[in-house]
Amino acid sequence: MAPVGNAGGGLELENAIAQRRLELAGKPGIAGLMANGKTLAIAVFASLGGLVYGYNQGMFGQILSMNNFAKASGVTGINDPTLSGFLTSILELGAWVGVLANGILADTLGRKLCVVVACVLFCVGVIVQASTHGGSYDYILGGRFVTGIGVGSLSMIVPLYNAELAPPEIRGSLVALQQLAITFGIMISYWITYGTNFIGGTGDGQSKAAWLVPITIQLVPALVLAGGIMFMPQSPRWLMDQGREEECRDIIANLRRLPPDAPLVEMEFLEVKAQRLFEERVSQRDFPQFQDGSLSSRIQLGLRGYASLITNRGNFKRTAVAVLVMTFQQWTGVNFILYYAPFIFQRLGLSGKTISLLASGVVGIVMFIATIPAVLYVDQWGRKPTLIVGAIVMGICHFVVAGIIGTCEDNWPAHKAAGWAAVVFIWIFAIGFGFSWGPCAWIVVAEVFPLGLRAKGVSIGASSNWLNNFAVAMSTPDFVTAASYGVYIFLGMMCVIGALYIYFLTPETKGRTLDEMDELFGDTSGRAKADALILEQAMREVGLLEVAGLHYEKGSPKHETEESEYAHGEKGTAQHTA
Repeated sequence: MAPVGNAGGGLELENAIAQRRLELAGKPGIAGLMANGKTLAIAVFASLGGLVYGYNQGMFGQILSMNNFAKASGVTGINDPTLSGFLTSILELGAWVGVLANGILADTLGRKLCVVVACVLFCVGVIVQASTHGGSYDYILGGRFVTGIGVGSLSMIVPLYNAELAPPEIRGSLVALQQLAITFGIMISYWITYGTNFIGGTGDGQSKAAWLVPITIQLVPALVLAGGIMFMPQSPRWLMDQGREEECRDIIANLRRLPPDAPLVEMEFLEVKAQRLFEERVSQRDFPQFQDGSLSSRIQLGLRGYASLITNRGNFKRTAVAVLVMTFQQWTGVNFILYYAPFIFQRLGLSGKTISLLASGVVGIVMFIATIPAVLYVDQWGRKPTLIVGAIVMGICHFVVAGIIGTCEDNWPAHKAAGWAAVVFIWIFAIGFGFSWGPCAWIVVAEVFPLGLRAKGVSIGASSNWLNNFAVAMSTPDFVTAASYGVYIFLGMMCVIGALYIYFLTPETKGRTLDEMDELFGDTSGRAKADALILEQAMREVGLLEVAGLHYEKGSPKHETEESEYAHGEKGTAQHTA
């Protein structure tokens, strides 16, 4: 057993354990996904939540332009930018409430029950929207707010659930499935609404079914997800948080398709256990007055946990990354494009609602296709390079579209080719977002927080997403009316600033285990000395150092030179059987 010194404290131990764990783990990318087929299948099913979210994003902007919907709701469609902006953005306001509430519910009820609650709220909101009649848009306002609470909860809980089920070598790919599902939902929403738009004709005789069908069809995936999630495994990290250790170990083994005593399973289990023990002891040290297990004490600990996201230096860095990454994701302008695509394409000279809806459908297709490589290769590319390249591509597209509008908007009939060129650059923008900021922003947020604060931290990051989403949806219709090309210059500059922020101020999280991410967010010495000693003690007590082939004495962290026969021989076989 190789010696480990205390000179580097907890960080030195964590680095040694991380290296040993990666030696035992499989390859990233397609090979890793195939070797973890069961985890992949569960994550694909859970990502129905992303499909529901994406479909709702794409659908509403399309039905706003339908004649019969205007009669039923009293909304004159996208011709009234302020009203259409408020009707669209009210969902984001509800989603903000949903993610904040879910930060507490996810730890109390568990990840699975939170999904069920979110789906029920989503369905209630959809039913209210479907009841719209008599020229009143109150049904849309109330229904979209309640639907938003469900959508916001799903946007937080699904990537969290996928991240906690996934091994580190494919965690980014599985979390990226959320964005793939979102873009798939956006894509099918465009084409479903394009088809239903013709029910009864596109004029005054249009049928109510033209907008009722796309609204109510959302109930199907939501109900399937609510029922099916109860047959899925519980998050092993949440089980550890509840003290259900054997269930945690069994689920890890089952997900990895390895025996419970396999070195890889044992190491992952003990990493989670050591991290949980460390956080309990830090809590006992920092808040000894709230350790009696009462409801009031648990509430106080939860509130103090939220407060520590700001007051603790390392946690504040994590929170800043989560909040700012989501801020820049929304101010790339993606939801301006998704929500108001028909409006945008009409202003670029495309004549007729049918043509603009068709062009909007292409946005959904190219964004979906562009997301697929991110799912397969994001764990090889890394988060930072992907985000930087995506921001540059999107920024260039915004600047080009601004230039075309500025020179041609006075006479689009004479500049039809230029109008179509602008449309093509919007499609390229969708590609740039699809492979980069779409999946990677959620991956970063899901990766940066420690076990005890993960649900709360992800809820803060997701709430930033929804608040900025609200701001984009509310402000951009009036913005583009007042300054048709200025809005694209502004969004292009936000892409540039986002790229600079990622390059200079965001750490690379690729390949790090969730429970060892804190080394990237500590001070120059790693972590406070007292915390390092507590972590080392927890690692020794649970037996993690022994399983990793390390022991504690003066020296430096090294791995055992002899690899176990299981790691090199039986491991690969076990992963492809059972």
